[in-house]
Amino acid sequence: MAENSAAGETQEKPVFRMQKMYIKDLSFENPNAPEVFTMKHKSEPNVELNLQLNNRKVDDDHWEVALEITAKIASKEDSSKVLFMLEIEHAGVFLLKHIPEEHLPMVLGVDCPTLLFPFTRQVVSQVSVDGGFMPFLMEPINFMALFQNSQKESKDSN
Repeated sequence: MAENSAAGETQEKPVFRMQKMYIKDLSFENPNAPEVFTMKHKSEPNVELNLQLNNRKVDDDHWEVALEITAKIASKEDSSKVLFMLEIEHAGVFLLKHIPEEHLPMVLGVDCPTLLFPFTRQVVSQVSVDGGFMPFLMEPINFMALFQNSQKESKDSN
């Protein structure tokens, strides 16, 4: 049993749950339509992708974790010909109770975005299709590796 009756305290079980997922911001630009649809594309397009992960405490038990993704897709033959640009801020509210303080950065930086990303990827794919293009499928992201690299960088800078 997880009770310590001599000390009169009960060890609470950690709770980790996504409670809500939502789009905070979404922008899709197709600056060269309709000409872009008549161009001959001989190769895969050039993709510039940026990802930022943000989190903030909402109340005692809830955190918002947001993925901000910016993608610019251009013709490989002529990089000045932008096929489309997409920006999304996709977020989730997570219930985090009784998570030890030392584990909180990993939960917010790895577990939460790992749950959120497949849904973000689906929204991005659908928006690119609705914009007249093939589905834009972002590669899976290893949030554990990103977290470990950021931890290493912060230790190296101290």
